[in-house]
Amino acid sequence: MALRWRISALVAAAACAVAAAVGVLVHEFSRDRELSQARESARVTLDRAAVTYTRTGEVQGSGAALDAPGLPGDLRDLVEQGHRGTEFTTGPAGPAMWAARPAGSRVLSVRVDLTTAMRDIGALDASIVVAGLITTAVVLPLGVLTAGRMSRRLRTAAGTARRIAAGDLDARIAAGPRPRDEIADISTAVDTMAGALQKRLLGEQRFTADVAHELRTPLMGLVTAAELLPEGEAAGYVRDRVRVLGTLVEELLEISRLDAGAEHADMSPCPVGPLVREVVARSGPATTVLGADETADTDGDADGDPGAATVRTDSRRLERILTNLVVNAHRHGRAPVVVTVSGDGRTVTVRDHGPGYPRTLLDDGPQRFRTGARERGTGHGLGLTIALGQAQVIGATLEFGDAPDGGALATLRLPSVPPPAGADPAGPAER
Repeated sequence: MALRWRISALVAAAACAVAAAVGVLVHEFSRDRELSQARESARVTLDRAAVTYTRTGEVQGSGAALDAPGLPGDLRDLVEQGHRGTEFTTGPAGPAMWAARPAGSRVLSVRVDLTTAMRDIGALDASIVVAGLITTAVVLPLGVLTAGRMSRRLRTAAGTARRIAAGDLDARIAAGPRPRDEIADISTAVDTMAGALQKRLLGEQRFTADVAHELRTPLMGLVTAAELLPEGEAAGYVRDRVRVLGTLVEELLEISRLDAGAEHADMSPCPVGPLVREVVARSGPATTVLGADETADTDGDADGDPGAATVRTDSRRLERILTNLVVNAHRHGRAPVVVTVSGDGRTVTVRDHGPGYPRTLLDDGPQRFRTGARERGTGHGLGLTIALGQAQVIGATLEFGDAPDGGALATLRLPSVPPPAGADPAGPAER
């Protein structure tokens, strides 16, 4: 149940409880007062009748009766024992207050009819019920309105927090200062947290970009020096490490551009099938291509021309995404790596037969400089981060999961209506 309706139900219950408590108190007080007055009146009348009976031996006109047939049995027994007393009854003749005392060998009694008094108390009870309902009807909408405002403010704070968690660090609640308002305090705390987080992440992004830019100059010197080394095993190892370092620097620069929102899609018609086969051809013979007709060719040529449809997207960025996915599958999974293209060319899946993606990646998405699972090998974790960022640039969705029978499964879905050229991307998930 939503907080709004919980508060509304609590207000309604409180109003009903107060009305019921007041009604019970008023009812008991009124009833006790009427009975007390009737008891006192019966006693006074009985005493007067007793005096008249003693003087004249008769009770006519005194309001009392001798050996009245309707006298309650318990009261009659009490009088026969020589005592006097009163008793309230609600018999067929209606509510009444009886008072009785001994009169020689007989019983002298007085009956005070309380029908009108009890009817008045019943009318008072009905009025209290109506007043309680009216009070509840007035208070409940006010409670619903107040609870609704509180609920909207809390939902706004929660929605802003979710936007911040999704990467929109510019999102703010912007709640005005309100003394002694806990919701305003929460909103201010969320805005302060978002500002501090944004400042910290922007500092880290600037540091990454600056480091990548500063490394390019000495890296170019290393490349030149490595080319001048005499041929040999040591020279080959140095060139390989320089090449790896160059790739890392370029990936850092690419991530810094994605973080800064400087990447824009250049949309044009793109045949997905040939592009997939080109990527697969560079990855080696251990990659299989499957098309809509489920036929395969391990050399990279698929019967039936899988993904022959042409879609409008940024072919360079799509190639970058697919290359990173295939390379990641070969590097951290096990062969065979299977690339499947849907008939309309808008869905491409890349699957390996290794241990699958680590749980941290499935829960939180790709994280730079973290591979998450030792069994999937070592690496700096930038390939999937870049693939996810480039997918967002072209308006596609990239999902990571595990195949039912084992292995990592990445699914790329191209949009049916791509974003316009030059659209500002949302940026990768780490933002």
